[in-house]
Amino acid sequence: MYAAENGLKGDPRLEAISNTIRVIPHFPKPGIMFQDISTLFLNHKVFKDTVDIFIDRYKHMGCISLVAGVESRGFMFGPSIALAIGAKFVPLRKHGKLPGKVVCECYELEYGKDCLEMHVDAVQPGDKAVVIDDLIATGGTLSAAIKLLESMGAEVVECGCVIGLPEVKGEKRLNGRPVYILVEPSQLKQS
Repeated sequence: MYAAENGLKGDPRLEAISNTIRVIPHFPKPGIMFQDISTLFLNHKVFKDTVDIFIDRYKHMGCISLVAGVESRGFMFGPSIALAIGAKFVPLRKHGKLPGKVVCECYELEYGKDCLEMHVDAVQPGDKAVVIDDLIATGGTLSAAIKLLESMGAEVVECGCVIGLPEVKGEKRLNGRPVYILVEPSQLKQS
């Protein structure tokens, strides 16, 4: 579900978010139109608005005990959201990045394969989780995040993404879990 369909239609914050995202053609491989959110962080108001929209969505759910951020861009939003709603933050890291005992879930990307890991003691059975990432495309990364969290007893309530690629329909891979998306992809700006 897009934020504009959920009470934020016409909200100028969504347009500002969309306008700050830079498109990098043919990265990381030919044919990919990479949605670069690093430019969003250059505008503190837009960055704050992005986080605030997620906070407004999740703070009244009351049941959220865990915010999981997908490496690496989910780390940029997840901790702030977790602090604001009184939840713990769990980083979901790429293979080999976490010390200690981990659990792992491998998945396919639109341009390769990868694995997510988390510490075995990061999740308690019954934790209610929100997964945060920058973008949903094929749904492979979010699907792996859901499987990883649920393998340790958490219940994934929702996934939240800044950008959603509607033509790819990645939410179909999430086994009915809702996805809250702020904006559609930015288009390549002509100079």
